[in-house]
Amino acid sequence: MRFMVIVKGNEDTENGVLPTEQELTEMGAYNEELVKAGVMLAGEGLLPSSKGARVRFDQDGGSTVIDGPFGETKELVAGFWILEVSSREEVLEWVRKAPFRGAEVEVRQVASAEDFGDAMTPELREQEDRLRTTSAARHGS
Repeated sequence: MRFMVIVKGNEDTENGVLPTEQELTEMGAYNEELVKAGVMLAGEGLLPSSKGARVRFDQDGGSTVIDGPFGETKELVAGFWILEVSSREEVLEWVRKAPFRGAEVEVRQVASAEDFGDAMTPELREQEDRLRTTSAARHGS
């Protein structure tokens, strides 16, 4: 089972306040523990929304680009991990070890082909597998 752990943004992350050396050291140790356990597939911090954009899609197929920054910091993402574990309980055990203070993270299971039922035809499954294999080969994962 794969889970995305979403680190919520706050005023500091939106103002571009970078982690201290101690915070980076603690996070590095935590990430190393995740990697050694074989559960971390990816993990990154994100720059403030002022350096980002949103794309809004219209019903008619058009789109509009909205440049950041965005208003509600509590609804923004400041970083993430993708973890592969055997259960929801296991991912929660790992997340509870994260070196955060006064923060909140969101844990969401990543959908798999089986979650889409009959809409995920054998042809679509084959395409999905091919795309994952091609992407992994291109990025060395």
